[in-house]
Amino acid sequence: MLKIGSLSSLLAALLLSTFWITPAVADPKVDVFDNTITLEEVQAAQRGWCTGLLAINDAYQKGGFKAAKAKAEAVIDSAYAYEFGPVAFKPTYAVGENTFREDRAGALAYFVGPDPSVKEFGKDQGFATYRNWKKCEIIDDVVQLFGDTANTMGFVKLTDNKGKVARPEKTWTFWKPKAGSIRIVLHHSSAPFDSQ
Repeated sequence: MLKIGSLSSLLAALLLSTFWITPAVADPKVDVFDNTITLEEVQAAQRGWCTGLLAINDAYQKGGFKAAKAKAEAVIDSAYAYEFGPVAFKPTYAVGENTFREDRAGALAYFVGPDPSVKEFGKDQGFATYRNWKKCEIIDDVVQLFGDTANTMGFVKLTDNKGKVARPEKTWTFWKPKAGSIRIVLHHSSAPFDSQ
């Protein structure tokens, strides 16, 4: 008669021999998702935003509203994360019910119009088209890197064709999905405070 201790030893030996007989998996497929944002990627995304803004303006100067709208759609789709969900977007000049633009249509209306909440914009115009922008420069005050997200805060210096300069204050949060390019998930812009 087998003792309980012997039975346990026999079962352990059988289990151990089963593991040894099982062939090892050779070269398993390993997917490494490195979605850590670097400073260089953040700065490239900011330059890309400037390039996009100037491209929208150039399209407007050459082809009017329809051309600017098509360019703005492409810029918004490549720079912002609307395909993933709402974006926290507060434009520089926005009031009332149109203050926040959490969807793509609101962002499009802000960049190229029509946006009746901003009286400075003409018919079928928006921030990217109401002045003939010729230069765009990012002046960061702070950049914070947090793994797959990054915050930046500073100025965007815009120069128009008459040499007049605008310096809206911008705070952005960039997100790097596991697959894809860096996208803006928060865009807060304001005009410098005037105490008068």
